[in-house]
Amino acid sequence: MNSRRFFLKKLSLLTFAGTASSHALSASSCKKKLTPSQSLGPFYPDNLKIEKDADLTQLKGHQKKAKGQLVKVSGIVQDQFCNPIEDAIVEVWQACYSGRYNHPSDTSKEKLDPNFQYYAMMKTDLKGEYSFKTIRPGAYKASLNWMRPPHIHYKVSLRGYKTLITQLYFNGDKLNEEDGILNSLSLKEKKLVIVDFKKDNQGVLSGKFIITLKKN
Repeated sequence: MNSRRFFLKKLSLLTFAGTASSHALSASSCKKKLTPSQSLGPFYPDNLKIEKDADLTQLKGHQKKAKGQLVKVSGIVQDQFCNPIEDAIVEVWQACYSGRYNHPSDTSKEKLDPNFQYYAMMKTDLKGEYSFKTIRPGAYKASLNWMRPPHIHYKVSLRGYKTLITQLYFNGDKLNEEDGILNSLSLKEKKLVIVDFKKDNQGVLSGKFIITLKKN
């Protein structure tokens, strides 16, 4: 009886060790490249006491919706070992359909959209997931010879991790090829911030942006 107990105990220890080593191997083989940082830009909201839910396409109390092509963005915030990060704060801000920001520093003569939210803040769930609804932002002139492609600004933060400021770009947009900010990244880094969007039968674009943070 004692020898049988010893055998079962030894077997359970071996099984545990095997499982632990497989988990360790899985974690080590799951290293992800950190999402590259990009400039904050001059249009980060100067007033955060504004509506900031995850639907930028319609303001509370407004019957009309924002102009532009509807876009649904989802994603995961994780560390470099693929562990999901819960309660990370994800902030996004962007231009409206005309390419203008709702910010005093934007002196563009393009029209603002009174029905567009321009900014959102959300937290990741237990699985590190987040999502929001918006419109495809318009391109705009950054200088006489430079048109910025459609992009969405991100700021992702949580205590214990290095705050990330970056930008999401739309795959296939021709202006990507000429953008100085995007092309300051390496080819591999660019692939991490350029997102594939697919259009459904109703014309809605859906894409997934995975963000990888570094621990402090």
